[in-house]
Amino acid sequence: MTGVAAPPARTRRVWAWVAIAVVLLVVGGAGAAVTASLQWSQRGALDPDSPGPAGTRALAQVLRSQGVEVTVVRDRPAAEAALAPGDTLVLGSTAFLSDDALRAVTADAGRVVLLDPGSRDLRVLLGGAEPAGVAAEGAVAPDCADPDAARAGPVSPGALFTAPAGVVGCYPADDGYALVVHDRFAAVDGAELFSNDHLADEGAAALALGLMGASAHLVWYLPSPADADAGTAVPTLGELTPPWVTPAIVLLLCAATVAAIWRGRRFGPLVAERLPVTVRAAETMAGRAHLYARSRDAAHTLDALRDGALRRIARLVGLGPAAAPAEISDAAADRLGAPREVVRGVLIEDIPATDAQLLAASDRLRDLEAAVRASVHLERTDP
Repeated sequence: MTGVAAPPARTRRVWAWVAIAVVLLVVGGAGAAVTASLQWSQRGALDPDSPGPAGTRALAQVLRSQGVEVTVVRDRPAAEAALAPGDTLVLGSTAFLSDDALRAVTADAGRVVLLDPGSRDLRVLLGGAEPAGVAAEGAVAPDCADPDAARAGPVSPGALFTAPAGVVGCYPADDGYALVVHDRFAAVDGAELFSNDHLADEGAAALALGLMGASAHLVWYLPSPADADAGTAVPTLGELTPPWVTPAIVLLLCAATVAAIWRGRRFGPLVAERLPVTVRAAETMAGRAHLYARSRDAAHTLDALRDGALRRIARLVGLGPAAAPAEISDAAADRLGAPREVVRGVLIEDIPATDAQLLAASDRLRDLEAAVRASVHLERTDP
């Protein structure tokens, strides 16, 4: 018993859906690859892996070139594992850390540099210092006893902080200081001083090396939402939505997919349909002539005659299809030895207003084309 082959139409339909699935997979894979390859450029501000203007990749490379081992971590367990007693700890935004977590993660560090200090960080780690606004533009001298600031020289500060008793304030501006130091903790506006866009300004690079290059190992910790203590994390969108929303969305997607397959276009062979009648070219020309006559538009009718005449004359005088009407008219006049304005009037400029003028203009057009054809034929047959 022999098997029955599948109909060609069904086979083509199956292969069409297979091709669509392959294309979708290829496009999805390419998108995922591009996203993964560009992930390094999508880092946020003060990120040592970001080459953007707000990143700090340049500072990290400068530190490494000075022999400092820079370890970048993005969660609290990794930070605690990488940080050894005496190492330098650089902190980005600590909004996701509680007070206890902030004290715990900085306990073993030899020095802690806060690049984006908030009021909580200043209160907990910097002896009760507080934000004091933003400095005006312009470089400011250190004017303090801190050796790192004294060696760096003037900088252009950004955010300012107060310096209560026991806290050293450097770079005074308005009612605050651009750098405050308390024991082993230092706070500075890293976005304004140490970002890729500002690191080369005044003494910013020297100040960064002084604050962060004291130890051989530096841990650069960027807290993430996963570091928030239980009960303090910001709820996600999935946690805020009712439990029935996700199953409903999945059900709707499945229904839409089934409907698309059910009502979608079926791929099959092309259907060739024969025209019911064949119209002769002469009949088409006669029909168009009757329409022109009924419209009584002599100028439009003459334009149609001129278009054909111009194309034929252009071929006779050796011009290409892109030649302008004026160029064709001048070439015809030169070949016939006739005044250019007369030939241009026949081919381009004369506008008939009545049927009699249209008939006379068409006769002149026919005679001009015949004269050009005769001159070309005579030139070809002349020995």
